[in-house]
Amino acid sequence: MPWRELNPMDLKVMFIADFLSGRFNFSELCASHGISRKTGYKWVARYKADTVHGLDDLSRSRHNQPHSIPFQIKASVIELRTKGPTTPGPKKIQVALSQLYPGQDPPSKTSIYNILKKAGLVTPRKLRQRVSAYPKPLKKAETANQLWSADYKGQYLTGEGIWCYPLTVMDHASRYLLACESMPSTNFKEAKDTFERLFKRFGMPERIRTDNGVPFASKGRAGLSQLSIWWLRLGIIPERIQPGRPEQNGRHERMHRTLKSTLASPPDIEWAAQQRHFDLFIQHYNHERLHEALGQKTPASCYNSSSRAYPSRLPVMRYPSHIETYIVDSCGVVNRGQIRIYVGNVLKRQTVGLERISEGVWDVIFGPINLGRFDLKDVRNGYVRLMKASEM
Repeated sequence: MPWRELNPMDLKVMFIADFLSGRFNFSELCASHGISRKTGYKWVARYKADTVHGLDDLSRSRHNQPHSIPFQIKASVIELRTKGPTTPGPKKIQVALSQLYPGQDPPSKTSIYNILKKAGLVTPRKLRQRVSAYPKPLKKAETANQLWSADYKGQYLTGEGIWCYPLTVMDHASRYLLACESMPSTNFKEAKDTFERLFKRFGMPERIRTDNGVPFASKGRAGLSQLSIWWLRLGIIPERIQPGRPEQNGRHERMHRTLKSTLASPPDIEWAAQQRHFDLFIQHYNHERLHEALGQKTPASCYNSSSRAYPSRLPVMRYPSHIETYIVDSCGVVNRGQIRIYVGNVLKRQTVGLERISEGVWDVIFGPINLGRFDLKDVRNGYVRLMKASEM
């Protein structure tokens, strides 16, 4: 016959039985049962007050709950989480509750989170391994139009079998979403049409930050692409993050996460319906959704158009008088007398500059971008190799 395991209630009853027998003094009794005298006195007091029923475990919750959250507040938390196109977090819900119930302190962010979690409205997020900060951070932007960021939110196949590449453009300082457009590809012409429309409507920024993908960059000289060359001629500096470092454009990535939470799965079948969804998202993101980093203001309340107007004609790249200028031929070659310098097909028919660094040593530049350096001593059969910036 197996031994019968004793539960805590059995142990308490056996202790009380030995206590009532009077055969042990209290210290010996507690020691033989492996409990402290304080616990022993507590069990005896409960037994005398309510017989054996007093030995049951009591609830550890407080007898009164002065800080309990009313049902109406809990219902409002759940409604605020679920009624809009995006899913606000505890901080935004806390601000909204202050507006709904003026004069009443809202629950803490932890309490709001617990309400959402109990209602099944919190999806656990996979923890990411933290990485060290990039030792040479990209230049910050403190005011609107100092820096725009652009990216394609991962492509997906719509219900009618057409690939969609959503192009998003955002002002860095104000978080104002300038564009969110359904694009059938990532080619230069379609991207240029979008940016041209934005420049005409909002003016031009000082810099545009992107990743290293098409059409923002290429594998050619200095990573330049047709799009970034067009920006440079407009006086806009292209700024690229390091490959594999999306956190260097973290504000844009965070906006993409919000956008992703609103996309239907599977996506809308009709292309026009997909764009209508993006238009509604822009309206909500810019004019309705409060942003913590903006002091719980909307991006629209923090953004003003740029004073740099889009020109009617594309300017020619100009250089200081001490720099020699040349037009790259249709083969991507600079012809300087009897010397031929290959700079790449992407720069054909563009005006580049040659700046003398020292005796026989020259830098080839395109606007503010250093394309490379050559030394006249390295000329072979009329050609000279252009050293990359990393080789200088």
